Amino acid sequence: MRALVIASALLVLSLPAFAEEEFEFLADDPPPALGEEAPPLPKPPGEAEAPVEKPRKPAEIRAEQLDILFAHLHRPGVASEPVEQKILSLWSASDSPTAEVLLQQAQRAIEAGAPAEALSILDRLIGANPDFAEAWNRRATLYYLMKRDDAALKDIEKVLELEPRHYAALAGKGMILERQKKYSAARAAYEEALAVNPTLEQVKSALKELDRMEQGI
Repeated sequence: MRALVIASALLVLSLPAFAEEEFEFLADDPPPALGEEAPPLPKPPGEAEAPVEKPRKPAEIRAEQLDILFAHLHRPGVASEPVEQKILSLWSASDSPTAEVLLQQAQRAIEAGAPAEALSILDRLIGANPDFAEAWNRRATLYYLMKRDDAALKDIEKVLELEPRHYAALAGKGMILERQKKYSAARAAYEEALAVNPTLEQVKSALKELDRMEQGI
């Protein structure tokens, strides 16, 4: 995994000198007792109160991190696997811990070859968290494995509505359309996936295969 080395700079602050009259009010005030907070210094006349920054929501922080990671995917020579792993981790995160647990349970059921169990979990997850794009993507993947292509494509459209840069969903869409022999539409989906993530070697190979098919090779 590529390590990001962050250099920290030491900022030395020098406080400006103030006129003596600005501190005359302190002469008659006793010093604060041990452990007691000192009273705040008055603001110079005309100085406005600094705006209080609202804490950012986790979803906003994740969106900012995704922007950075997607930019990395377009850097020449980037090691894409660790970046993609971080993106998947952010896609799999939710403000609801229960949603994350259900997503993990569904994935384990898929990997264990228990599609009915996985589908039941994902149906419940999506019903309770309809804005969780990755839940829709996992169900689309499950539908693809079950050869329920139309249902998979419907879920993929929902994924892309919630997360237009979901290159895995775009690649999956291309695979389904190719299986349906809709080659022009499959090519468009593959190309869209590469526009988002140009490092997808399997998608590049799929496009080359389509080229060979069109040329009759």
